[in-house]
Amino acid sequence: QVQLVESGGGLVQAGGSLRLSCAASGLTFGSYTGGWIRQVPGKEREFVASIKWSAGITEYADFVKGRFTISRDNAKKTVYLQMNSLKPEDTAVYYCAAEYGGRLSTPDYWGQGTQVTVSA
Repeated sequence: QVQLVESGGGLVQAGGSLRLSCAASGLTFGSYTGGWIRQVPGKEREFVASIKWSAGITEYADFVKGRFTISRDNAKKTVYLQMNSLKPEDTAVYYCAAEYGGRLSTPDYWGQGTQVTVSA
């Protein structure tokens, strides 16, 4: 059974930082792309960042480039999202996701989501 368990969300002031973690279990870690997708109520989900677990190749949405950094610890089967210079518009539920061999455009697995709230 595949599980993705997120942690690290919370409330932060604009300009602050948070680090999200996603612990994966039940899948062959190196064959997947992992990452983060966020959703604001009433809006569509949007891609944030991804990383290929074996090669470490990363991709970012334009609106987070230079502010967010995705990384992974293969030994711990954990993906991280370091979020700096947070803005109120970053407020959303952040979902960890995993896709076999892809670019996180159509994830195979999802976490339960963690709320990130950035106050002005």
